[in-house]
Amino acid sequence: MNDQTPKRLRGSLLERAAAQYALSPKPAPALQPAAPKPSAPPVQRAAAPVFDRVEAPRAPLLRPEADAVAPEGAPESGRRRIAIDRTKLAEHGMLVPGATVTALAEEFRLVKRQLLNTARQIRATGAADADDRSRMILVCSAKPDDGKTFCAINLALSMAAEKDVEILLVDADFAKPDVLNRFGAPDGPGLLDVLTGAVANAEACVIDTDVPQLSVLPAGTRSVADTELLASERADAILDGLAAANPRRIVIFDSPPILAASPASALASHVGQVMLVVRADRTTESELREAVALLDGCEHIQLLLNSVSFQPGGRRFGNYGAYYGEPDQ
Repeated sequence: MNDQTPKRLRGSLLERAAAQYALSPKPAPALQPAAPKPSAPPVQRAAAPVFDRVEAPRAPLLRPEADAVAPEGAPESGRRRIAIDRTKLAEHGMLVPGATVTALAEEFRLVKRQLLNTARQIRATGAADADDRSRMILVCSAKPDDGKTFCAINLALSMAAEKDVEILLVDADFAKPDVLNRFGAPDGPGLLDVLTGAVANAEACVIDTDVPQLSVLPAGTRSVADTELLASERADAILDGLAAANPRRIVIFDSPPILAASPASALASHVGQVMLVVRADRTTESELREAVALLDGCEHIQLLLNSVSFQPGGRRFGNYGAYYGEPDQ
């Protein structure tokens, strides 16, 4: 950005979120009153939301139970495969695998680097479960329509481009599951079916995609006891087993909004870090304080500022095509 760019528009999306809401990226900090926002020159709304600051061998997760059944229509391996609808992703302003690199793709590269760096810090603590927890990330927001599913999917697509990991995107927004719909694929048995015991093994519900290193675990059959199921001892084994089953796997949970439904609070105690999506034009500081308090089960909470307005002609990823070059036609 040029020297006239307001300080609140500089830095990565995670950094700007922390600065705007006076939050430290360290574990569940006490929030400080936000400074008055300086006046800014006219801004232009980005076309798509973007954001700012915020080894065990393979083994079955659970022993098959006598009353558990395999998902209907599943192949012998227990895994089915889908082709992600690239056109639908583009229509929703999301990252498209294999497409030309965009400013949105660069923003998510910055975001995933911070999350991966935090994961290394968690592993360095040497705690007994540090390795598995470091590879589990919860994506949530304070309220509905803040863009947390948009961010969870884009984060998963971006991380799947890494060379040394495999990504499992879990749709844990049980009331309004939308991940498979965004991919243009039919739903199927999922996490809730495993939690209730209707399906014996979570891996049997995992769906592979045509994006290398990316798979999806659907939400499953809706239940009125989703929070209680997540708080059960069975859930401890299942959720921890998602990471333990594959030492290369990073598990990303798309959860319900924390101020609208309780499952996010229960999931926070299982993950190593939380990416809390903050809507730049609508999330208030009081809502953010309350959301952070409800996520106290996780020590590492980072903010991601969504729906940011940028100055026209700003230097941040401005000459994108000139830097990377356009692909041959």
